[in-house]
Amino acid sequence: MLNEVSDPEFPRGSEAFCIAMGGAFLMLGLMLKPEDLFDLAQTDHHVLFQDCEHAWEPLKSIKDYILTYPNPLGFRIAPAHGEAWIGDQVLIGEGTIVEPGAMIKGPAIIGRRCQIRHSAYIRDNVIIGDDCVVGNSCELKNSLLFNRCQIPHFNYVGDSILGFKAHLGAGVKISNFKLVPGNVRIHWNGEWVDTGLRKFGALVGDNTDVGCNTVLNPGSILGRQSVVYPNINWRGILPAASVAKNRAAIEIVARQSPKSAA
Repeated sequence: MLNEVSDPEFPRGSEAFCIAMGGAFLMLGLMLKPEDLFDLAQTDHHVLFQDCEHAWEPLKSIKDYILTYPNPLGFRIAPAHGEAWIGDQVLIGEGTIVEPGAMIKGPAIIGRRCQIRHSAYIRDNVIIGDDCVVGNSCELKNSLLFNRCQIPHFNYVGDSILGFKAHLGAGVKISNFKLVPGNVRIHWNGEWVDTGLRKFGALVGDNTDVGCNTVLNPGSILGRQSVVYPNINWRGILPAASVAKNRAAIEIVARQSPKSAA
């Protein structure tokens, strides 16, 4: 249960907010347009959002976009080298380091000055901005990362868009597939909105932090400058500049001696 979504360390000013309690949402001014979540100047691939009513719509066109993307100045078609495995349809920007043991299957576009660390697994249809980190045992597929994203440790990111300076703590998983049949739907403004996507993970707004071992369920939307505390099972929409806290009770008991335990 979400007990509190505000914190003096993260002031909202006059930003409208919602309170989530038991799955019911009070919505005040929250929108689903790309510009409400993302600074489109912080990606070279903002054309993906052109004419999009909803921020998740670019997920449908990432593959076609990559396959028709020209090889711009400052990028190179990356051959396999060292102990890293890099596919044929991969573009990598200047200054990016791909450590041994990484696998970039592609098609993929990776920006400038990124770190693709040991054991990272970048699957098909992934766009990574400039100055990003994709770390050890992280897996990405059909996703777009804005500039300066940090996905550093043991993360899964599928069918998702992460905004400028978004950060996932160690072990954060973005679930992108419902266990029951049907498209992923968003509950917004008192109505269910069909995204048209069978697979849809999350939209994580600019400057948002997600704590360690949190799970974002399919169709999660986190507003700009929001924070989700560790070990939360999150579902739904978190407004901008809000904090989702987990206040699970902790019981402390006396430790039994070895004799009494026997």
